[in-house]
Amino acid sequence: MTMAVTEKAARSHEFSTLIIRLAPGAVLLGVMLILWEAAIRLFHVSLFVLPAPSDIAGALVTNAATLAAATLVTAKEVLIGFALAVIVGIALALLIVRFRLLGRALYPLIVLFQTVPKVALAPIFILWFGYDLAPKVILIMVIAFFPVTLDMLAGLQSVEQSFVSLMRSVGARENDVMLHVRIPHALPHLMAGMKVAITFSVIGAIVGEFAGASAGLGYVIQFASTQLDTPMVFAALVVVSVVGVVFYYVIEVLEHLLVPWAPKFDAANRI
Repeated sequence: MTMAVTEKAARSHEFSTLIIRLAPGAVLLGVMLILWEAAIRLFHVSLFVLPAPSDIAGALVTNAATLAAATLVTAKEVLIGFALAVIVGIALALLIVRFRLLGRALYPLIVLFQTVPKVALAPIFILWFGYDLAPKVILIMVIAFFPVTLDMLAGLQSVEQSFVSLMRSVGARENDVMLHVRIPHALPHLMAGMKVAITFSVIGAIVGEFAGASAGLGYVIQFASTQLDTPMVFAALVVVSVVGVVFYYVIEVLEHLLVPWAPKFDAANRI
């Protein structure tokens, strides 16, 4: 009985803590929306120039089915492209660290490729791979792999040399050092890179849909803009933002589960 009461009190405390942490952001958002609504009404801003939050909410409700279908399309592109970006990013980082000569040749090429404007690549990928899923996924992978590679490299190369020397002193080979020292040490860095990559993945999906698509949130935004349906454009932007935030916090949850020993940033405790 006492244990059940204790567990209930602990859950209640966690819920209260969560509410306290979310309250400042929710209040600030509410104030901004009220000021936005008031400014639109006060200055009589035209609907197709800038809609009020109430107009955007109406568009969200009216077009809920269309936005839901588009969200599923975009989310699928993001998940597949992000998964490929993580795989490619980790593989490149491991190659660069494990094979030093190859790494010295490969790393400058990766940086050079990263400087290429990805928006310019979107129509090229559509020309090569058509209008289906493939060009969007490839574009997402190209946009999102670099932060994964960079953060994974930082983790692999920032291991204290004393740990490496200790492993080698007991006869460990380079592969053993990589597996038992470098990779575990790099996991927190990898999760940081993945959080950046997932936001890039959402952007990449929208850019790919802008370049050529018949479905998805990017297509909805582009089509609504041609119809001067500004509330629908903003409604789709809201959904895109929510999708990005959800994916970001999914990675945060994975970080807490997979690398619980890593230090976490807590904005509430920084104030």
